[in-house]
Amino acid sequence: MAPQTKPRVLVSDALSETAVQIFRDRGVDVDYMPALGKDKDKLAEIIGQYDGLAIRSATKVTDKILAAATNLKVIGRAGIGVDNVDIPAASKKGVIVMNTPFGNSVTTAEHAIAMMFAVARQLPEANASTHAGKWEKSKFMGVELFNKTLGVIGAGNIGGIVCDRAVGLRMKVIAYDPFLSEERAKQLGVTKVELDELLARADFITLHVPMTDKTRNILSRENLARTKKGVRIINCARGGLIDEEALAEMLKSGHIAGAALDVFAVEPANENVLFNLPNVVCTPHLGASTTEAQENVALQVAEQMSDYLLTGAVQNALNMPSVTAEEAAIMGPWIELAKHLGTFAGQLTEEPIRAINVLYDGTAATMNLKALDCAVIAGVMKSANPDVNMVSAPIVAKERGIQMSTTHQDKSGTFDGYIKLTVVTDKRERSIAGTVFSDGKPRFIQIKGINIDAEIGEHMLYTTNEDVPGIIGLLGMTMGKNGVNIANFTLGRSGVGQDAIALLYLDQAIDPKVVETLESTGMFRQVRPLQFDMA
Repeated sequence: MAPQTKPRVLVSDALSETAVQIFRDRGVDVDYMPALGKDKDKLAEIIGQYDGLAIRSATKVTDKILAAATNLKVIGRAGIGVDNVDIPAASKKGVIVMNTPFGNSVTTAEHAIAMMFAVARQLPEANASTHAGKWEKSKFMGVELFNKTLGVIGAGNIGGIVCDRAVGLRMKVIAYDPFLSEERAKQLGVTKVELDELLARADFITLHVPMTDKTRNILSRENLARTKKGVRIINCARGGLIDEEALAEMLKSGHIAGAALDVFAVEPANENVLFNLPNVVCTPHLGASTTEAQENVALQVAEQMSDYLLTGAVQNALNMPSVTAEEAAIMGPWIELAKHLGTFAGQLTEEPIRAINVLYDGTAATMNLKALDCAVIAGVMKSANPDVNMVSAPIVAKERGIQMSTTHQDKSGTFDGYIKLTVVTDKRERSIAGTVFSDGKPRFIQIKGINIDAEIGEHMLYTTNEDVPGIIGLLGMTMGKNGVNIANFTLGRSGVGQDAIALLYLDQAIDPKVVETLESTGMFRQVRPLQFDMA
């Protein structure tokens, strides 16, 4: 057996030496080329050599780069924003895209708090005035944060930290976040409200949401008009969340007392309607720009990519369910089983698939079902598209209009847990179930409602027939005459003289002529060679 080669990672943007060393210490070969991110032609030329690509913001991972990335398995972004990665193209290619959403959380939250102080006390203007030799003490009359109402739009990771800091400043904190539970709000010491109430009550509003179709322009002209007169607005999240033209007009009219912005709709922001307005504080997207944050995200991306390439653990992926290292160790055999079930059904289904239904029972129902779903779909789709994997399979299935449904239940029978897959077409439903035994090996335990106990191998032969004498001898004799060794032979039937199946685990791929020989006997309803990926 040839020795397993180490995975290779290319670092195409500036990462700390400590982060690069993490790859090496974990057993990953790494090439550090920080200038390559700005040379797209050279990147496209060499990217095919690598399993992983670690980037910051300079490298643009376009569909052209992905087309050349023949071995790429994972892209790791040291930071939150992935605007520089074509995620749909990566997903279709089967490449996992990870970011590091927690490495700069404290830094970004602190910047928002600092911006709130700055706009409340007009610090930049007072600083410039004083440096100019003026002493305009009476000109810069600020407001306290104490006892003011802070409206937090988005109380997730960063927004939650802002809430905590603001409570410490003795502010009254209200939060709008559809995903914020009452229990979590109570833990943060904030009051959960709807957006309209937040706009009407808040003295300060700070945004901490990602840019999505639902959040785009969340502070629209209409919503800005609903704000309390004299409000001050802070945005350290993403450009495009605020209507900048409307914000500028309302700052000039005095309806909005001030704004502090770290992000803009167009970046780099060399010009903007908000620039040079009084009591508007602007910084050049510095939210994550601290020594600690830059180091943290670099270390985090190195750990995450190494974990995936070496153990299969998936953390902070944007196009794949997360699987912890602990889950990966336990779920490995179950993920293999899910793939095998899908592969079996996919190879036997020749007509278009309308739906994929999966039942998880017992132990299987307690696992990461999203990851198992991806494995099932990948198995089903692989016969039609050999390049499909757990990342790209759901995309391919969706493009084909295949409906996916899952159910789960407590332990219901002999096995501690099992997975049952049903593939639905216009003509039929085909079901197969399997489990993982204590030895960690997946087994098929039911096909077409017929109970079996079949070990899974790379080369298999599946037959269906009427339960009549002579089938076992015919199969054994035909394999023997053609030099095909049977590693395992499993039989099952629905009843005496009724439907029967056989599943043969073979030592080598079967010649099509052998299949023709069996079919010509007239004893079989179906004779189908099967291939399973046992890597």
